[in-house]
Amino acid sequence: MNARTFQFSRRHALCMLGALGMAAAVPRAFAQGGTVKFILPNATGSGVDTITRSAQTALGKALNASVVVDNQPGAGGVVGLQALARSAPDGSTLSVVSNNVVIFPSVLKALPFDMPGDFTPIAVVGATPMVLVVNPKVAATNSKEFVALLKSKPGQLNFASGGNGTILHLAAELFLEAAGATAKHIPYKGVGPMVTDLIGGQVDFGVAALPSVQAHIKSGALRAIGTLTPQRTPAAPEIPTLAEQGLANFAVEAWFAVIGPKGLPPAQVKKAHDAVVAAFADPAVKESMAKQGNTIAISTPEEAQAAFRRELAKYAALVKKVGLEPQ
Repeated sequence: MNARTFQFSRRHALCMLGALGMAAAVPRAFAQGGTVKFILPNATGSGVDTITRSAQTALGKALNASVVVDNQPGAGGVVGLQALARSAPDGSTLSVVSNNVVIFPSVLKALPFDMPGDFTPIAVVGATPMVLVVNPKVAATNSKEFVALLKSKPGQLNFASGGNGTILHLAAELFLEAAGATAKHIPYKGVGPMVTDLIGGQVDFGVAALPSVQAHIKSGALRAIGTLTPQRTPAAPEIPTLAEQGLANFAVEAWFAVIGPKGLPPAQVKKAHDAVVAAFADPAVKESMAKQGNTIAISTPEEAQAAFRRELAKYAALVKKVGLEPQ
């Protein structure tokens, strides 16, 4: 090998090493052709699942990666959250979660993670309407009739939720507290089996995210008693709110957010946040969100951090109000 050839080879070798170094610096999840897995601590068919799948294609485009939705329900969502907490903070694993995550510390005695300490809040994305539904065999068509029925049969009717301590559980308890009534709680391992048994009549009523039951309401498989929103939702304007039916000022919000594991570097937080903003601005996603009744108002990562801590205190007070004992 002559000197010229050696210099040429050395120069190219250094260029190749530099290129490899640059490639190594690019987060694996955001490299061309990479994969980003969204672990959902919710069952297929839940509100969070419906929202994530509606935005899946747009998220993939914004992240320049293939987006995979991985449902890991169980223990009301603890199983999926634990899997996220154990994931490497390299941007390849994220999650869309509901406000279940800030309720758990108040209702569960032992959590295998700290909320929000073991996670990186990226954005509170928006809110989704919740609705009180009953099996059609229940002899009530509105809130006043249903409250009267509950009071005439104290503790005899049962209600379903997606698990102990979930927002669906707490919302139903808050409704009962406001109505001055009692009922038996039947927790399920996710929204899917909960809705199946609601339709089948194994349970009498429950609170659910509107997107997860809207088709069943339209088909008559479930009957809507009222929404838990402050005003009627444009996605289902025919359903009155519980507040306008006699439970003055009654409203319970269900919000959803994007989070990652603890230690996600700032550059990747920004990349994920930018992707969320772009995905939920996509016309097809905006149309889907509107049909589901979801309102989109994306926070900054800093606002998300503050919101998680603020909501922890808020729900601790609500849990105490309805007398839920940690399990």
